[in-house]
Amino acid sequence: MADIVFGFGASHGPLLSTPPERWDLRAADDRKNPAHPFRGKVYNFQDLADLRQDEKDFHAEMSLEMRQKRHERNQAALDQLADKLAEVDPDIVVVVGDDQHEWFLNEVQPSFTVFCGDQVINAGLTEERLKAKSPGIQLAMKGYFPPEDHVYPVPKELAEAIVEGAIADEFDIAVSIEQPTGPRGVIGIGHAFGFICRRILRDRPVPIVPILLNTYFPPNQPTPKRCYQLGRSIGRAIAGWKGPGADKRVAVCASGGISHFVVDEDFDERMLTAMKNRDTDTIFAEPDIVFRSGTSETKNWITVAGILSETDLQMNLIDYVPAYRSEAGTGCGMAFASWE
Repeated sequence: MADIVFGFGASHGPLLSTPPERWDLRAADDRKNPAHPFRGKVYNFQDLADLRQDEKDFHAEMSLEMRQKRHERNQAALDQLADKLAEVDPDIVVVVGDDQHEWFLNEVQPSFTVFCGDQVINAGLTEERLKAKSPGIQLAMKGYFPPEDHVYPVPKELAEAIVEGAIADEFDIAVSIEQPTGPRGVIGIGHAFGFICRRILRDRPVPIVPILLNTYFPPNQPTPKRCYQLGRSIGRAIAGWKGPGADKRVAVCASGGISHFVVDEDFDERMLTAMKNRDTDTIFAEPDIVFRSGTSETKNWITVAGILSETDLQMNLIDYVPAYRSEAGTGCGMAFASWE
């Protein structure tokens, strides 16, 4: 039987792979965005700036000096997680992330998917892929995708055990056995997984099991409660995995979050504290309408909190860094945590 020996969560926002003096490029994208979800409502940029003008001095928060300090904290936290994972040296890493129209498009958008193929590819970054993105995203893409294809083995027996456990627990779960292809060949794993492979695994070919959530796209986003319940099912499936080769040490990862693209420190503190304290009442009481845009990736963390609730591992918040980039308080609430 497998043993869950380590858990961790890491934000994967573009600012983590962007020099602080260039964060303005992403702020320029924010100013063009006509629909910023924030605390259950949607605002254009100017209305959002007007709404939040008395909340905090965002001009001071977005100063280059403050950006530099926050960038250094972000990198230190990521290095700490990468070093710890290398020290633990698990046999398998189960990664929970979201798909943002990278594999699944409008034709089919499953709520929950487990990848059960033999291997998964983090596709190399090409000039063609870069040209399709805004300047702010272009700078960050090297933090997600390597110069050339990197292949990661997938322990399909564990992936299938997770699916079987989910079905037994009455989840209607999708499976993917082959990476989709497009005009240029295989479509690489999405950014939520690519960032973990690059920045935390440091491109080492550690076997991974990708679990993809639809946190972004209506109408079938799973609720926070359903994500936590799925996590518990996954935790039981990992612990109960039997058969040849099942005696493995497993780490579990949450990729993404917390609040963005509008930073909400109150929400972030509420969710992180609730996960640390295993306070499901608070998690389940959060209105689902709050989990929109990038903030929806908090559901990846909630799923992992559910997985780790089936263990004795305790959450340690390594750092929380509100990384602001505009006068409307846009940016990303960066969070980094371990379960040990």
